[in-house]
Amino acid sequence: MFLLQAPEVRELELFTSMPEPLRRRQRSAWADANRGGAVADSFLEGPVFDDAGNLYVTDIPWGRILRIDPQGAWTLVAEYDGEPNGMKFLDAGTLLISDYKNGLMRLDVATGRVTPFLERRNSERFKGVNDLVFDSAGNLYFTDQGQSGLHDPSGRLYRLRPNGQLDLLLANVPSPNGVALSPDERVLYLAVTRGNCVWRVPLLPDGSVAKVGQFFTSYGPSGPDGLAVDAEGRLLVANPGLGYVWVLNHRAEPVLVLRGAPGSSTTNLVFGGADRRVCYVTDSTHGRILRATLDVPGLPLHRSRPA
Repeated sequence: MFLLQAPEVRELELFTSMPEPLRRRQRSAWADANRGGAVADSFLEGPVFDDAGNLYVTDIPWGRILRIDPQGAWTLVAEYDGEPNGMKFLDAGTLLISDYKNGLMRLDVATGRVTPFLERRNSERFKGVNDLVFDSAGNLYFTDQGQSGLHDPSGRLYRLRPNGQLDLLLANVPSPNGVALSPDERVLYLAVTRGNCVWRVPLLPDGSVAKVGQFFTSYGPSGPDGLAVDAEGRLLVANPGLGYVWVLNHRAEPVLVLRGAPGSSTTNLVFGGADRRVCYVTDSTHGRILRATLDVPGLPLHRSRPA
């Protein structure tokens, strides 16, 4: 990677750490398959804020949704037979969860009740859904990652329209992960973890995609995961294998690097705070939430719209 100017580097600070009573220091089926059998007391993903400033995160191996209040106190909201990953709000009181085990699920945050939203496509189970984002018209874009990778580039990108129509946009992705939209919603950014890159997916007026290209190339043992976009159109890329969050300009040049402490696994991110200038980052393997205050606010996240 050749850069005319070195990026600024800022350190991520600790916001809060999962309390010991919530940690599960035992083996799980998820960790056996995805962490080489190591004990994973938690694995945090899917950060999203509610209207009151509470941060919700998923805990994949234990099927849990947790709420963190503005002071950093943790509460268990739901625990169920699933492997929840990315989340977005359908409405003020309902979370939509991309669940690797079950498909798309919904959670009533007041009661903790989890119910199916979209479990299958044409009676076929998904490979293992991962992350999701709504556009301003209520279209839902979500990734179906499964165990795909360079050995099996069969991961998928879907769009679910408000009328229930499900469109398969891509079916050749080696590990599709995080998704984010440009400010004008003409481009979808797609994290391709095993390819160690981010794809640029043009969204055409007729609903199709074309001329999909590779926007950014990273390096290291584990590639891009969660994505976000700020008000200037810069793309933020959580890179767990490096413990970084890249902040990229329109040329995909890193202009800022948010750096976690050595060993951090920066999997996903969301903007929060009163003016959306604080970037909150999940340090998945350590059960921590990191953060940094930025000069540019993040784009607001859209919710579902009725057909």
